[in-house]
Amino acid sequence: MSQDITRYLCFSLGSEEFAMPLLSVREVIGVPEFTPIPQAPPYYLGMMNLRGQVISVIDLRTKLGVKGNKSAETSVVIIDLGENSMGLMVDSVNSVLTPTAQNISAPPDLAKTPASEFVTAVYRKEDHLILVLDILKVLSREDRHIAARSAA
Repeated sequence: MSQDITRYLCFSLGSEEFAMPLLSVREVIGVPEFTPIPQAPPYYLGMMNLRGQVISVIDLRTKLGVKGNKSAETSVVIIDLGENSMGLMVDSVNSVLTPTAQNISAPPDLAKTPASEFVTAVYRKEDHLILVLDILKVLSREDRHIAARSAA
């Protein structure tokens, strides 16, 4: 891990906590109306209009295979993908973390799990662990292509 200070947005999916680099987050909004797209992957919720910009939205819970808890806390995190944006539905946004080298470590060897390629670090917060995700690896090339097509 590099020694420069990186901040993370901490969020919940089901009973698990995750984090993503704060620099990739544009904003957090409540759950909007979606326009579903026929024959899209099951995790693809559809498109939404955010102040005149068309943005694709995926359910990060379904994408990562986590059973979600839809509640009043459910939010959509808008992330920047270069020229495009994408919305990620999460159960709740919890905090912004600024980990130190003492409480962040490399992920365990999860070679047999599908999520292993997405997890870049583990943050130890008091009595539990938070998995830090590489959000660009979570989103497949197809996901980013859908975001680019919907923005066009």
